[in-house]
Amino acid sequence: MKEIDSVIESLELIHSRLKLNIPERKRPVFKQLDIDNTRDVIIYGSRGVGKTTFLLHKSRDRNFFYFSADNPLTAPFSLFQLVEAAFKKGYDGVVIDEVHFSKNWEQNLKAIYDSFPDKFIWASGSSNLALKFSRADLSRRYVTYRLPMLSFREFLYLKEGIELPPVNPFDYQSFDFSILNRINILSVFREYLSSGIRPFFQEGNYCERLSAVVEKSIFFDVPFFVPAIQDNHLRVMNAILGHLIFSPVPTINISKMCSSWHISKEKLYTLLSVMEQTEILKIVRTRRDAIHQLTKGAKIFLHDPSIYSCFKGNTGTQREAFVVFALSERFEVYASDREEEYDYLVSGMKIEIGGKHKKSKKADFVISDDIDVPVKNRIPLWLLGMAF
Repeated sequence: MKEIDSVIESLELIHSRLKLNIPERKRPVFKQLDIDNTRDVIIYGSRGVGKTTFLLHKSRDRNFFYFSADNPLTAPFSLFQLVEAAFKKGYDGVVIDEVHFSKNWEQNLKAIYDSFPDKFIWASGSSNLALKFSRADLSRRYVTYRLPMLSFREFLYLKEGIELPPVNPFDYQSFDFSILNRINILSVFREYLSSGIRPFFQEGNYCERLSAVVEKSIFFDVPFFVPAIQDNHLRVMNAILGHLIFSPVPTINISKMCSSWHISKEKLYTLLSVMEQTEILKIVRTRRDAIHQLTKGAKIFLHDPSIYSCFKGNTGTQREAFVVFALSERFEVYASDREEEYDYLVSGMKIEIGGKHKKSKKADFVISDDIDVPVKNRIPLWLLGMAF
């Protein structure tokens, strides 16, 4: 017991240091996630989106014990042992970061929930696959919330202190365009798109941090959810990323990739599915696509559009990736199966993507990346970032 007590004390010191570094400005989305009176919560989302900051902020003024399950100090103990020791010290609740790094975490979370009905248990993970793959029926016990990447609206607040409400980019009459008198909106948006889609932009070295996030997602998160993963599979995922970053056409040739990497279609679709669920990729299907099949017209992007900038990827593909990224947070988005007429179907609306002089074809709206105010049915790209 002395050993676990010593670890608890060390983790308490880490918790104290982390609380001192909570940023003054918090993401506006934090206000939408009201977990104060919720006993059992799992927050999930991509790495680097602020899950730790959110949980530290929400628990800062409460008698909660915080630790991260990927801290080597926790390795000798089960989650149950650590949490039980914390509750014996008088804590009212625990915050468990990166919970899926702990061995048998599902069974332990279930046991904690059942054993301490008067305590708060808040946890975070890097994927909603954690619940889907859980064998402990956690979805019945824990309320789940997804924390998305930064919207342009949130970036404006964190960087400039300008707080605006979400707006429907296709019904923007209520939006206050006087913001254009205060800042160069296109310049600030370019900064956001290249190095501001995750809140750690405030800490500097954005691209280095983003590269580390992508690497950890592939080598640490994905293997949790792919049975019998091999080194070859990890190289395949890197190859997929490399291809998508530079390709002007956001698709992959399934048959060719299977042949080149000596991998079955079933395994490749499994890898793509897990990369999608862990928010490494964003797959946009046509209406006729099944979940595990990609027909002609389906498109695959990097979920985080700023990756294209950091790796000097294709700018046209990055533009499309951002459209999909932003609109998918609020609308149902399908790839077009009639590209001669429009690019995407967004909640029944046909949209086309391009520059100032892009023709609309048969689309209802054109999304343009080089205009600052809407003109007829032409919508500025940056306005999509205000949707969530």
